[in-house]
Amino acid sequence: MVQLHVKRGDESQFLFNTTVDASLETVIQQIASIYNGRLKVERMCAEIAELADHGITLPPNMQGLTEDQIVELKLVDEWEEKCVPSGGPVLRKDDIGRRNGQAPNDKMKEVLMKTVDEAKALISKKQAQANVCVIMDMVKEALDQLRGAVMIVYPMGLPPHDPIQMEMEDREDLSGTQASLQVIPEDECQLWWAAKEMQRGKKLQDYIGKNEKTKIVVKIQKKLEEADDDSYLDSDWSDRQALKRQFQGLTNIKWGPR
Repeated sequence: MVQLHVKRGDESQFLFNTTVDASLETVIQQIASIYNGRLKVERMCAEIAELADHGITLPPNMQGLTEDQIVELKLVDEWEEKCVPSGGPVLRKDDIGRRNGQAPNDKMKEVLMKTVDEAKALISKKQAQANVCVIMDMVKEALDQLRGAVMIVYPMGLPPHDPIQMEMEDREDLSGTQASLQVIPEDECQLWWAAKEMQRGKKLQDYIGKNEKTKIVVKIQKKLEEADDDSYLDSDWSDRQALKRQFQGLTNIKWGPR
């Protein structure tokens, strides 16, 4: 098997096994799916940690308001009584006013946080150091573990606007967030090796040969990033001859007849 060490920028992401005969179209799609799947796991882990500390997310029109403002505006969270954690809630106020403060008890919190740790370990970047490849089945297993833990602690489910519920139903809205910048849509994904883009219409062996024991480092990025990275090549200062002419005072000289 050929082993690809996938990086984004200089940061290690995961190991991926394939064959020299594999089409790059398929390889790129699989790598993008794993990469984005790992991001989804990380987002869910972060939100579940908040759920364990402060309970369910308030409706959007109540988030960030003080208790006095909520009373003054006569706003009511209809989901508070529907989405109660197993064993009853414990009051842990959310200082930023995003979650309702009706947190799971310590036993249920432990269920959530233990599962978060297990899910993180399954898709961790440290797997590459241990020479373990992260495959899509591992990403799905991590997501299933998180989903199962949430169902144990919140058997009646979460509000439809809670980010965890939205992630579980694949309708997360990342627009305007830092997280959206990390995601690489499959159709915008590029794979680079040895300063060359690996074209989708080719096979892996067109670039690395037919040795199935090859190990290489590849970089994943968006098409837009590649365009931004190369934009400086169009500028005057990137042209060494232009720079030299400028120092010699030879710019803007017309050689033809006046």
